[in-house]
Amino acid sequence: MKIIDHRLAKDDGTPFPFVATPNVGRKVDPRYLVIHYTAGRSAGESIRHLATKKAGASAHIVIGRDGAITQMVPFDRVAWHAGESRWEGVVGLNSHSIGIELDNAGWMKRGANGKWISCFGAAYPDAEVSEAVHRNEKKARGWHEYTPRQIEAAQELSRVLVRSYGIRDVIGHDDISPGRKQDPGPLFPMESFRNKVMRKRDEQPDVFAATEELNLRHGPGSGEPLVEVLPMGTRVDVLEESGSWRRIRVLDIVHGRDDLHGWVHGGYLARPAAPLPDRAPVVRLAGVPAGL
Repeated sequence: MKIIDHRLAKDDGTPFPFVATPNVGRKVDPRYLVIHYTAGRSAGESIRHLATKKAGASAHIVIGRDGAITQMVPFDRVAWHAGESRWEGVVGLNSHSIGIELDNAGWMKRGANGKWISCFGAAYPDAEVSEAVHRNEKKARGWHEYTPRQIEAAQELSRVLVRSYGIRDVIGHDDISPGRKQDPGPLFPMESFRNKVMRKRDEQPDVFAATEELNLRHGPGSGEPLVEVLPMGTRVDVLEESGSWRRIRVLDIVHGRDDLHGWVHGGYLARPAAPLPDRAPVVRLAGVPAGL
């Protein structure tokens, strides 16, 4: 990716989709990237809404669950994404940040039928929802999972923005408007995301590998449903910790899949002895028991 006249383009110069919104302000002095979730049904629906004057809001970028990127405001203009906000002595972050919206339904609650129900009434399957406690709250509730493709697209975009505009930090809407806003929520891997985005080019990512066959589970516990068995040597990126358990994103292609993520026991992870090619396919070793 690269930026041409404050518009996002592919390496060959082809522009990314741009949907204009009337909700645009003056020139922006972008010191920060602010991450949001849309709390909507789909990226398309959120884009259509933000493109109307009635919305009274906008964002520079919307990223779909498939990783598709749509720009709505040039990076040198104010978008109305932060609202009443404050960070490091700066008041009104709209004038000092670039806003990135990720297609995500946000917090959930259990309906009478046991299904997860979003704040706008749509039902979601258990596989897309995890329970967690927001750091600004005291009780656990359901939260919509982000997809690996979405996170990867946001990381690539954010690295380009950091280089192009001298961005100082990546923060969440819940950082700058605590109590009023909950996005991007506890399932967004902010610490890992920030480290990767702000990392210098010569620094290496923090990669771990499975020391033996390892069960990938939907939640942090040996009783949680199994997602997949990861072969020994599978490289992973740790997104979150919960006791001895780690929420991870699988970096390699396992059994033909390149989108695996879930929880594993941290005792079966170690730093790899040698680097492997990007997205390396790994093969399960027959007859070897899996860790937890």
